[in-house]
Amino acid sequence: QVQLAESGGGLAQAGGSLRLSCAASGRSFDSHTMGWFRQAPGKDREFVAGISWNGGNTNYADSAKGRFTISRDNAKNAVYLHMNSLKPEDTAVYFCAAAPLLRSVVVVSSADEYHLWGQGTQVTVSS
Repeated sequence: QVQLAESGGGLAQAGGSLRLSCAASGRSFDSHTMGWFRQAPGKDREFVAGISWNGGNTNYADSAKGRFTISRDNAKNAVYLHMNSLKPEDTAVYFCAAAPLLRSVVVVSSADEYHLWGQGTQVTVSS
């Protein structure tokens, strides 16, 4: 069973950058599709970015395209979300998630497709 723990959140100014990290423990991490989601107060959890098990395929929400980059380092059991040109509307709790798909090239974007979740890390962007 994979366990996930996010870090790297905090306060940033609009136009700034943050890098979120997701540390995974347990076997088979390197076989899972991984995703980043976020949830703002009063809103549903939404997909931000996802990456296939070997990093070969990525998928981004329109709001993240051109500003965010997802990457992974399977040797370190870690997934990252590099966020640039931050906007106040990026303020949310960010969650790392693993999908049960093993060694799949499909990067799913629905939260229902992910079965393991971290506790989340708060990102606040001030204007």
